[in-house]
This record gives sequence, C-alpha cells and structure tokens, in this order.
Amino acid sequence: MSDVQAAETAKADDGLIRCDACPVLCRIRPGKTGACDRYANVDGVLTRTDPLVLAQRALDRDGKLVPFFEGSQAWAGEIAPRAPVFVTGVGAGTTYPDYKPAPFIVSQNYAGVDTVTVVTEGIFSYCSVKVKIDTDRHVGPEQATVKCDGEPVGHVMTAEYGSQMLSLGGVRHLTGGGKREGTVTCEMMLNLCNKQAVNLEVEGGGKLTIQAGKPPVIDGHQEERMRVGCGSATIGIFARQWRDHVDEVIVVDDHITGVLTEHQAGRYLDMKPAGIRVRGRRSTPGRYFQVAHPGSGWGGTDVTDPLTIIEKIDPKTAWPGMRLLMVSTTGEDSAWFVLDDKLKPLPAAMPAPIAKVVERIGENCEPALCTVLFMGGAGGSLRAGVTENPVRLTRSVRQSLTRVTCGGAPAYVWPGGGITVMVDVTRMPDKSFGHVPTPALVAPIEFTMRLEDYRGLGGHVENVVTMDSVLSDKRRRDEAWRPDNPWPLDVARPHGENA
Repeated sequence: MSDVQAAETAKADDGLIRCDACPVLCRIRPGKTGACDRYANVDGVLTRTDPLVLAQRALDRDGKLVPFFEGSQAWAGEIAPRAPVFVTGVGAGTTYPDYKPAPFIVSQNYAGVDTVTVVTEGIFSYCSVKVKIDTDRHVGPEQATVKCDGEPVGHVMTAEYGSQMLSLGGVRHLTGGGKREGTVTCEMMLNLCNKQAVNLEVEGGGKLTIQAGKPPVIDGHQEERMRVGCGSATIGIFARQWRDHVDEVIVVDDHITGVLTEHQAGRYLDMKPAGIRVRGRRSTPGRYFQVAHPGSGWGGTDVTDPLTIIEKIDPKTAWPGMRLLMVSTTGEDSAWFVLDDKLKPLPAAMPAPIAKVVERIGENCEPALCTVLFMGGAGGSLRAGVTENPVRLTRSVRQSLTRVTCGGAPAYVWPGGGITVMVDVTRMPDKSFGHVPTPALVAPIEFTMRLEDYRGLGGHVENVVTMDSVLSDKRRRDEAWRPDNPWPLDVARPHGENA
C-alpha cells in the first residue's frame, strides 16, 4: 500500500509506467529504475527500491530497557515482547506532490499512551549543509566561495572557537546557477550527508577533504587536534603549572595571542614582568590581536619562526638568562629559548617540567573532526501529508506536542516561522539520503505525537495503520536503535518523565 501511496502510476501499452514521486515524472520500463534510482518498475508496479528502515530498542527478560549492542551492528530481525520499535523515514517513499497522506502513519501504544508517527521522505530544494571543521589552520577568508569540481557550491562562514565553518548547498546553488552547478552541488551534498568524503577548494584558501565524523585534511595535511583554547585561554589554563619553571610564555594564536606575565593570570601569580612586547594590536593586558597573518603555521598564523612576532625586548625589564617558552594552541609547535647577555633569545633544550606541560596541552585537545549538519525547510507542502491544515502541525511542533526526527535522529527546530530543521548526519542510519534530478535532496523526516493530538490538528486519521501491519512488510531493513539518540515516543510521556 505504501508504494501506491508514494507515487501513482500510469501504465502504457509497452509496459512503461509513470512515476510522480518528484517533478521529473520518469517513464520507467519494466525491470528498470527511474532517474533517481529510488523507484523501479517491478512487474508493472512502481516499487521503492530501498527498504524501509525500522529501529528497535532491546528489552531484557523482565521487560526493562537494557543498553543495546553497538549501533553499527545489524539487528537479526526478531521482535522481543513489547520491544519498542520506531519506523524511520528512510526508504518510506514520498508524498509528492503532497496531496496524498504520508506513506506511513503508524499508531502504537507506548507507556500506556496511544501515539502516532507520521513517516515520509521529503524532497528538499530548500536545504543546505553546515560544516564545522576542527582546525586552527586558515582555510580561506570569510565569504570566500567554496568550489567542488570547479563549480561554486557554498562559502566560508565566521570562524568559531577552534573551528572553521562552511555553508554549502542551498537553493541558489541548486537552482539559481547553471545546470552543472546544480548537479555538482546536489551530488556534493548527497555525499556529505551520506557520510562520504568530498574534495573542496576555497578561493584564496586551501584544498579540503571533508567527511562527517572524520579528521579534516587541509592542503594534504590531516588534522589531529582541535585547539585547547585561544592563546589567552591557554595561558589561563596552564599558568599555575608554568609559574615555577619559566619566566615568560607566549602562546601564538591567529586570533588572541597570550603573554603570561602581562596576563591577569600571571599577575595573579605575582610573576615578574619580562619586558617582551609582541607585534599586533594590544587588547587587554596579555592579549594581542593580529600578531601575524592567517595561515597554516603556528596557531593558525603564517608564522614558522615564532621569534618573528616579538617586536622588542625591553632592556630595562628583561635580563640575561631569562627563560622563554613559545608554544601554539595545540602544543604541536613549541620552542624553548634562553636570553643571552645581549638579551637575544637563543634556542635551548626544553626542561622536562616544561615539556610535560606542553604535552598536557596536546592531551587536552580534543580530536579534530568534521561535523556535517543537514539543514532543510520542512515547513512547506510536505506538511499536507501530515494534516489537511498544515499550520496546525507547525504550531504543534512549536508547542512541543510533536517531536521532529530525521531517520530517528533528534532534529533541532529553528525558532521563527515554518519548520526549519537541522540534524547531525552521523546520528542517522547509513544511506539515509537520496536525490532527485530536479535537483534536490531527499531526506527522511518523522513527526511523532499523541494520537489525540494528531486528531486535534486535523491529521489523516483514516490512514493510520498499526505497527503490526508495518512489521509484516518484508521490504524492510531492521537496525538497532542508537542509544545516544533520545527515544522519539517519549513525547507521549508526561513532561519531565524519562524513558
């Protein structure tokens, strides 16, 4: 029944059928698939090629929830007594052009409450990918165009704490440029959302290899560490550990370079002023901006010799034999100097206590990863597959009566009008995303609520089916529920009560 709901067919004398699951309206020969590879002509019936994905939480013999095995492992398919099962939108099919109810509107009793989950795959022309790249390295100037296979596909956003940010895709790249730009953009987004590696190039910047949950590769260098903090924060964290072993510490950083004895942390520890003035614009004591240009050197600057950021050494304050540590915000770059009789810093062997703290900087750096967030507007026509009065669905989401998930993963719903969702693709099942050649992405989305609330928002109650009928469908893929994802049906519980 779901395949019939997903797309209507019109048979021709030669066995061709027409698919209306997207605006392309493919005519599919027997045994062939449409342009998106998502629908096929199977014995004259339009059939969704990918299986419907169900996810189950495990129960012990007493009926209590227990931690399931690793989420990446396959579930054998057996249904434990009263085991909670969630129907995801992966493989569900679409409601385009949205005059039909969603492919699956599933009712089940959970925690003594009748619930409904409306399950579909949305066709998203209005969608983008936000990418967080953990690195101090300069990937390119803000607003710089990001290209894939020579086509513009996005831009560089404002850098965040220890991360460079990209915005990729969006309706203007999908539909507002040339045909090849839209095709390349769609393929790039599809690969990123399906956790595949993508090669990008930033105008005026670097070459990037990005993959969700993996370390970024920038200009051929694989990142290992996300910085512990800016230069000032690094001073504050480790000042006490340095105090008895060093006379001055300079933490090189593209944004805020820290100088220990000027810094409030050094003053608090009664450290003697060292008389070293670094280049750049002094902000507050011990904090300097713009000590160098952005780059792939120390602390995200273009510095390869740290002494070049020293503007002067005050002979009235500094002294021969003064001990100086220069270090980056990840601890990957460090050098130890001792001032000679002319107050010139000379390289020297780093003492063990100092080396230990430098190692601790690295220890406190989290692994550098790429985070890929899919963002899409679900406030459009796909709501008609949920209810005849779409604004009520929007209001229900706003009132937290309806929980929105994507492939079972929790979705953040942006404030303001519509239903604009954002989801971490690594928390979704593998191969959750598809595409249509309009071009647009296809993404799973589910709306879960109490049955009584579904009736109240004018839902398609006549199309509600039981979980047993879904479980009888052999065209499915059974997976373990990810234990780090909240259980969507908990929306049915009283506020404040956990599963």
